[in-house]
Amino acid sequence: QLQLEESGGGSVQAGGSLRLSCLAPGFTSKDCGIDWYRQAEGEQREWVSSITRDGQTTYADSVMGRFTLSKDGATGTVYLQMQSLRPEDTAMYICMSNPSTRCTFCNNVTRICHTSRSFRGQGTQVTVSA
Repeated sequence: QLQLEESGGGSVQAGGSLRLSCLAPGFTSKDCGIDWYRQAEGEQREWVSSITRDGQTTYADSVMGRFTLSKDGATGTVYLQMQSLRPEDTAMYICMSNPSTRCTFCNNVTRICHTSRSFRGQGTQVTVSA
């Protein structure tokens, strides 16, 4: 199963910024929407933001106006720009393909493709200190 890869997490002080990335290294997708979720220790997973295959974005109320989701059309990399971070943003951030439809990642060299409705990464930790 092809896995997505998140990066960009780290530790920052409140008010700081981080940019998370989500991609499938060596692969590109033209039709996958991507969702970002986060899960704080001991808490349930929380939806953060989504971007459709066409680039439309939606955000949870808790991050609206502070987080911006975008996609590089050439590489398929999805970026979650996080600003004005708060201690309550501390969590493991996980990206996954939108499960409502199957979508495809194709290898940039071999053009071998993988289709699924459940691509996901293992997450990147974001820690915000007061």
